Amino acid sequence: MTMRLLPHPLLSLALAMVWLALVNTVTLGNVILGLLFGWAIPLLTAAYWPDRPSLRKPWLFIGYFLLVLWDIVVANVQVALIILFKRRDNIRSEWVRVPLDLTSPEAITMLAGTITMTPGTVSATLSADAGCILVHCLHTDDPDEVRDTIKSRYERRLLEMF
Repeated sequence: MTMRLLPHPLLSLALAMVWLALVNTVTLGNVILGLLFGWAIPLLTAAYWPDRPSLRKPWLFIGYFLLVLWDIVVANVQVALIILFKRRDNIRSEWVRVPLDLTSPEAITMLAGTITMTPGTVSATLSADAGCILVHCLHTDDPDEVRDTIKSRYERRLLEMF
């Protein structure tokens, strides 16, 4: 019964919080409207989520979030240093093929989003069989190290969560 009335509780909470962040004013009316959106949107879209993703270890998400946040800050500094102090002919951008052990579409999407959010890397495409992802790296001396870092730092954690 609860699943029928509240099909995606975490999504509902996230939508309510995003609404409050967007309106930038916490009032009783905005909280009620955010909760209403958080309840109605997942309820109306539940039919489009036939295979709901499940997190086996949801508490690991907090650590993953903090790791990605830290990596974004560090990568911003690295990209700024590359742009400010590297000569254009010294920048070695590379395409890196990252084979995937992930099978869940949601986990692959999180990995691709993480790669793209980290400055200096962009996930460009996913193979047709979802077996590998093509990543463009702004500057690297060792493409294999970029691949290994993505697999050990992000994919390994996502495999534990999903």
